[in-house]
Amino acid sequence: MEQLRKGLLGDVILPGDPGYDQARAVWNGAIDKRPAAIVYCATPEDVVHAVAFARSHGFLVAIRSGGHNVAGLSVCDYGMVIDLSRMKKIVVDPERRIARAEAGVNLGEFDAATQAFGLATTMGVNSDTGIAGLTLGGGFGKLGRKHGLSCDNLIAAEIVTADGRLLRTSAGEHPELFWALRGGGGNFGIVTAFEYRLHALGPALLVGSVLYAYDQAREAMRFYHEFSRDAPDEASVDAALVTLPSGDFAFSISACYIGSPEAGEPVIAPLMKFGSPIESRLQAVPYLQIQSAGDSLFPRGRRYYWKAQFLREISDGAIDALLDTYARAPNRYSLLVFQQVGGAIARVPASHSPYGNRDAALDCFPVAIWDDPADDEANMRWARDLWNAVRPFSTGGVYSNNLGDEGDERVREAYGGNYARLAAIKKQYDPTNFFRLNQNIRPA
Repeated sequence: MEQLRKGLLGDVILPGDPGYDQARAVWNGAIDKRPAAIVYCATPEDVVHAVAFARSHGFLVAIRSGGHNVAGLSVCDYGMVIDLSRMKKIVVDPERRIARAEAGVNLGEFDAATQAFGLATTMGVNSDTGIAGLTLGGGFGKLGRKHGLSCDNLIAAEIVTADGRLLRTSAGEHPELFWALRGGGGNFGIVTAFEYRLHALGPALLVGSVLYAYDQAREAMRFYHEFSRDAPDEASVDAALVTLPSGDFAFSISACYIGSPEAGEPVIAPLMKFGSPIESRLQAVPYLQIQSAGDSLFPRGRRYYWKAQFLREISDGAIDALLDTYARAPNRYSLLVFQQVGGAIARVPASHSPYGNRDAALDCFPVAIWDDPADDEANMRWARDLWNAVRPFSTGGVYSNNLGDEGDERVREAYGGNYARLAAIKKQYDPTNFFRLNQNIRPA
């Protein structure tokens, strides 16, 4: 370990050191793992050094930037965590509309830096999430239907490979590796920096939201299906089954228009006129506020579990299954989420990048949220039951960033026909599967 420390500009935290328990914690409080070393890298050269040290000493390695993987794959027992969360440099070129961001940047930091110039690109829905894991797995967000996934807006990346090389990848530099990075996860190395294409946006977008009592949820869910199916690319329409503080169940719909608020009003108007909501709101909201609106629902340190699957439609059979099973939620924090995709995402050929489910309309997943470890089994069982109830109506595919530790078959369902190409690239750049704590693609 002294050898390791001498070669670093960053820090090494070991068991017994002050701050070790804080350093090993990740976003999901249900994860309790004790690594042998946590290496906080300050530079790409630190990452090269940590990889070489781990290989020479046979360490299992976990890679962490934001630490938001629901299964806790960014930390491990007994092995080494290579942590990039302190690598925070962001450079925005407003003339070329390009941003270069190091891998420790989170969504809130990236959005703030780009919005300073009236620019943005697709990022996720929780400002505490790291850009690295989000982009490498695809990258959903409010801008996706208009501008594509996060990985669709990636124009270059710098990566440390399993053999310790620091490479720049793009469409013209190591193009096969660059293809694999745009959705193939952390299988091919440790990305230390990302370059993104940016788009003019904001500073405020029109947001309409409605909340329906549970006895109206069936009709509201049918309306949501029709409204979201017919929405233009500029509209991002999500929904959720929720439990109110009173304990009553409800169904919420939220639409965001990616353009001027004036242009968005006639698009969102049908949502505001449907049914008899118990609450409704239509207003222009700063983009940065929209991007952090979900933070209070998903604070760091609570216990989380979910299972996801894609839908092409919300059939009556799926509605019956959802309403029946959601009503058995073990606590008021649990959610059933619909996240809309499609639009620009669906117009890209499936072979364009590893992301293999571009024909899906919605991502559907139960989110169990709780605090007491004694409630683990009840919450996880409820989420599995809800997932199984909807399974007959799904496409069979899954978003890789929503995968837990679900095995090889489910990883293959995330990548579909792109899996064989990914496995061949994995063999070229990581033939020993050194980077395997991820949604793992085994070398061909």
